[in-house]
Parts: sequence; structure tokens; C-alpha cells
Amino acid sequence: MKVVAVYPGTFDPVTNGHVDLIVRGLRLFDSLIVAVAKGGGGGDGAKDALFSVEERVEMLKEALTGLERVEVRSFDGLLVDFVREVAARVVLRGVRAFSDYEYEFNMALANRRLDPEIETVFMMPNEALSYVSSSLIKEICPLGADVAEFVPPGVARRLARLRKPRKGVDTKGRDK
Repeated sequence: MKVVAVYPGTFDPVTNGHVDLIVRGLRLFDSLIVAVAKGGGGGDGAKDALFSVEERVEMLKEALTGLERVEVRSFDGLLVDFVREVAARVVLRGVRAFSDYEYEFNMALANRRLDPEIETVFMMPNEALSYVSSSLIKEICPLGADVAEFVPPGVARRLARLRKPRKGVDTKGRDK
């Protein structure tokens, strides 16, 4: 039986941690659908998003170029409805810290209640990427931080336009 998994998120922006989980998820599943939520997270919908859903899908497709068995799609509404629509049986979620686990555990229980046939699998990112989150990127980039080591190159190019120069620091982040 072919096992299709869905890796949902806002991916605003996609990070190297997300890419790490996708690559490693492909070792476990026959195919993986990266499901980009149309809302921007935080319960406030798209107004919180740094990038439009179309831009997020485009950045993910660019970051995942060359990977087989991966599809990137956007979705709106309940995750369990999307998982059923694409005939998947598994939801893949990344957990960086205990605080992530508590939130994800509650979501997994709610999803199981909505559809007991859908399983949730938790994976930890590579330890070198465990502190990187989209929220961190959105917080530090506009303040002048170079985030290129945390995100795929196409994302870094887009984010560079949002960066404000830091006083007394050159473009590589070193003191002048």
C-alpha cells in the first residue's frame, strides 16, 4: 500500500529546517504533499503573512527542485479535509522543542477526533537547525540580520529586500 503523507504549515518563510524534514520524510513515505496554509498563522489569517500563499508555494517549489515524490499545494480550511481530499493517511509535523510538542500533541488529538483514520507522525529537525523557525526569521530579518544560513537561497534573496542595514555592521554582519 502506498503511504502518502501531508506536511502542513504556513511556511512563511520556508526554512532549512522545513527542507530537512521534507527530505527526511521522503525516507519514510512513498510521497509527500507539502500543504501551504493560506492563512498567515497566529489565528489572524493572511494579514499576518510576510509572503502571499502564491509566493510561499513558489519558494517551496524552488527550494525542493530535484526532489522526486514531493508535491507543493496550498489549502484552506480544516487539515483533515485536505488530507482526505488528497487521499493521504499521515500528517507529518516537526517538533523542535517541548513547547512545540504540547501544541502539536493537542492538534494531533483534535485531528484524530475529527478523523480517526489519519495518523500524525512527529519528527525532530536536525539538531543544528532546531532553533530556526519562520517566526525567528520574520523577527530578526527586518532588524538587519543576515538570515541566509537559515533559509534556502531563493528565500534569502527575497528576504534581503526586507533587511534594514545595521549601524556599524557591514553587509556580512561583521563590525566595521
